[in-house]
Amino acid sequence: MDFEQTRYRALINQVKTREKEVRSFLAFLQEKTSWLTSPASTRFHNNFEQGLLRHSILVSELLLQLKEIWSPDINNESCVICGLFHDVGKVGLPGKPLYLPNPEGRSKCGEKKYTINPDLVYLGLGVRSLLLVNKFIPLSEDEAQAIAYHDGQYIEENKQIAHREEPMTLLLSYADNWAGEVLEKGG
Repeated sequence: MDFEQTRYRALINQVKTREKEVRSFLAFLQEKTSWLTSPASTRFHNNFEQGLLRHSILVSELLLQLKEIWSPDINNESCVICGLFHDVGKVGLPGKPLYLPNPEGRSKCGEKKYTINPDLVYLGLGVRSLLLVNKFIPLSEDEAQAIAYHDGQYIEENKQIAHREEPMTLLLSYADNWAGEVLEKGG
């Protein structure tokens, strides 16, 4: 088993209360979507095969570290669910991946670049992520807000919750930004 799989399983094993629901969701993702192969972006961070999974693992691990310092009352299960699935909307829908390989473009290191699938109805990433997660896993309001608004105030549609974010939303936003803008930048 490789290092990524070990980290992934260690995170999943922290889910106890909603274990059945999470495992059912993971089975769906692995069998019906591009969860295990999707990039995390078209051109920014982790724009390579398995980039989304690697990003989600890293965000979950960072989120668990941050919550220990700033909000230890948040439970680990909530962090794992929000961290792993905050960007799950990037898989698109069964049979309709969000990211399609762009045969015309290649990055500096030879990895494929991706383009957005025009056959999907446009939904914001947080909305698409909530749509997928909520079919399988019951979420608290705090978890739903965190997933929906994890990009923080960097995108216009999130301005409506400015200064009304719950601690989980802020922590997830910090973990996601640190992963994408610092640790994964350029890859």
